[in-house]
Amino acid sequence: MKTFGDSAFKFLKNIEPDFKLPKEIFCLLPFENPEVIKINKVFYRKYYNDQLKRKLIIGINPGRFGSGITGISFTDPIKLENVLNIKNSFVKRAELSSDFIYKVIHEFGGPELFYKKYYLTAVSPIGFIKDEKNINYYDDKKLNEYLNKFIVKSLETQIQFGIDTSVVYCLGEGQNFKYLKKLNDQHHFFDQIVPLAHPRFIMQYKRKMLGDFVKLYVQALNGTLKNT
Repeated sequence: MKTFGDSAFKFLKNIEPDFKLPKEIFCLLPFENPEVIKINKVFYRKYYNDQLKRKLIIGINPGRFGSGITGISFTDPIKLENVLNIKNSFVKRAELSSDFIYKVIHEFGGPELFYKKYYLTAVSPIGFIKDEKNINYYDDKKLNEYLNKFIVKSLETQIQFGIDTSVVYCLGEGQNFKYLKKLNDQHHFFDQIVPLAHPRFIMQYKRKMLGDFVKLYVQALNGTLKNT
């Protein structure tokens, strides 16, 4: 019988950009690398080899130093090897968002418990590069317009993995939340959206309050944060 991991791996392995791209914007497609396919097989068999329902934690889109390399949301090559114990030959460069998320995972109780309850993804499961830098799906108006159908279809597909749609956690309290709320108002994917400060924002601008934000995330995930 198909597991949650089987569905997620198939979705990611076969994902293709079926949309136009504005000039000078390129897609991050890590699954074109055979090693990414190999390590994702290991990851999904290790943490998602069941039929449990999980809640979504949804970011913006993959970045070039994290899941743009590994194919695993908010997981850079260092966390992949040192925390998840999945060896890889990728350049061991840390990503700020991955650093924060794995602090949350540790505080939550570790990868086994965290991944049993949550599935990390992004509004756009494909990342983008412009001028050799990350670009968010909402940073370019044309890109945002071109992506709309793709994003809706991707969310519909991922919900079918076995997602608990009572609540979704949106990483990014600004444009990402605004866009996801608009989509949800139209398509009614989730009963509730809980916005949280984006990990990169925290690591860049609120690092002195890092511990507070980690606790806030854990409280939100446990349903003990006020107004969640």
